[in-house]
Amino acid sequence: MLKIKNSLSVTSILAIMFVFSFVFVASVEAVQNQNMNQEQNTSTVGQQNQEQNQEQNQKQQGQINAEQHRSTVANFVQSLLQVADREGGIGEQVRTIAQQQNQSASTTVRAMEKVQTRNKVKAFLIGTDYKNLGALRSEMVQTRNRLEQLSKLMENVQNEGDKTELQNQIQTLEQEQIRIESFIKAQEGRFSLFGWFVKLFNK
Repeated sequence: MLKIKNSLSVTSILAIMFVFSFVFVASVEAVQNQNMNQEQNTSTVGQQNQEQNQEQNQKQQGQINAEQHRSTVANFVQSLLQVADREGGIGEQVRTIAQQQNQSASTTVRAMEKVQTRNKVKAFLIGTDYKNLGALRSEMVQTRNRLEQLSKLMENVQNEGDKTELQNQIQTLEQEQIRIESFIKAQEGRFSLFGWFVKLFNK
């Protein structure tokens, strides 16, 4: 009888140990799975944050380019309006050029922002925003024409200070034109899978 009791006790102890072992293993596996999920979630969140930061930086870069252009043109327009007020003979023509360039700046800024903040997936598949790059090139042609008009008008400026100011502003805007041209070429040079095909329909 004692042997049977001892046998039952041993069996009970082994059964209890087995149950505890099973629970312990299951708990360990649950903790490991939870840690793996947390690591995966952390990795995913980190990747999402990194992508968001890259996208935000890209948008900020677009804004910096746009703001730089807006500031340059604003100084150009202000200087031309001041010259126009002092120069009676060509004042009205200079004022017209200043107003036209101010309107052109708004179009240029919008186009630059749209190109720079284009969706990354779309840019990879079909290329850059050729439509807005075309708008930029169009504004560049018009700006070049205005600079030529301004150079001709400058020959009739009597005040040497005004003439020097116009020369400086023309040079500044010419440098801005070079910067925009570089911006366009950089965007056109970006790799895309089907950009060459889309570009055929945007010429």
